[in-house]
Amino acid sequence: MRQRKTAILLLLILLLAALILLSIGSGAVRVSPSSILRLFLNGIGFRSVEPPAEMQRNIVLHIRLPRVLAAILVGAALAMGGVAMQGLFRNPMASPDILGVSTGASLGAVIAVSTGLFAVNMFFLPLLAIAGALLASTLIYLVSSYKGKTSLLFVVLAGLAISSLFNGLVSAILLFSREYEVSQFIFWTMGGLEGRMWKHVLLPLPILLPGIAVLYLFNRELNLFALGEESAHSLGMHVERTKRIILAITAVITGMAISISGPVGFVGLLIPHLFRMLIGPDHRLLMPVSAVGGALFLLASDLLGRILIPPFEIRVGIITAVLGSPYFLYLIIRYQRKGLRGFGYD
Repeated sequence: MRQRKTAILLLLILLLAALILLSIGSGAVRVSPSSILRLFLNGIGFRSVEPPAEMQRNIVLHIRLPRVLAAILVGAALAMGGVAMQGLFRNPMASPDILGVSTGASLGAVIAVSTGLFAVNMFFLPLLAIAGALLASTLIYLVSSYKGKTSLLFVVLAGLAISSLFNGLVSAILLFSREYEVSQFIFWTMGGLEGRMWKHVLLPLPILLPGIAVLYLFNRELNLFALGEESAHSLGMHVERTKRIILAITAVITGMAISISGPVGFVGLLIPHLFRMLIGPDHRLLMPVSAVGGALFLLASDLLGRILIPPFEIRVGIITAVLGSPYFLYLIIRYQRKGLRGFGYD
């Protein structure tokens, strides 16, 4: 059984590698896999290998490769956040965007855009997006906790309430913003990866990669949460402190991911749920598989948006919404038939 699960992970990595080549090579100017390979070999020191033409080199290195890496980073981060949320609350429908964390990040982003801070320094957008995500997760935790315990039902309700509040604040800020700022933010909320450059990849890297790695270190705790909070506590885990840490890390990587691409829905819901059904609930394997699966899904969605109606591009947030919404409705119907316990309510 474990060999089969490992084989799934290796297959996903191979598919991701193939999709990277396809994404880099696709576009108005086609770049063949052999040209990409020659560019790679030349870049790592094989000077005897002749690189492709300068135009192709510039397109690959400065336009397509940063976009591909941005998609991989965002997809992996959102999927890992979804795994953590679903494991933490024992709910297959939990994810950062469903529970309101993404809305908090959007509030931080609109503040960065409307105040002009983003124009001063691009670092203000991810910084305020993280702050907004942390604020949302903190409020959700405080509202849903009572006498040291957190009710899943109230987490969901608090998430809906906080999302409504933050959406209202976003609308109020936009009401007093200039037309250019409004259009810039609305365009950002559609979620997209076009125009991403190396600075959009390198800036979040020191936060995203350690955040994902630290979140993975909590795989044992997430496995214990599957047994129930009382069982986890009896096995020596400080339940509420662990919840706060996992929520904080999830908020940070979600806010940083959203600052790169804008709000991209359903990655954190769809991918962890699918792979949980495929390989089971063991987070030691589920987390890396979901990270690779999230990267694969977002990269495929971005490529689909680029090639469907050329030369126009459909933004990746629209593609993921179209693909994810039917699956979300399916989950609602499925667990509705099971009753509230199907959601993981105690």
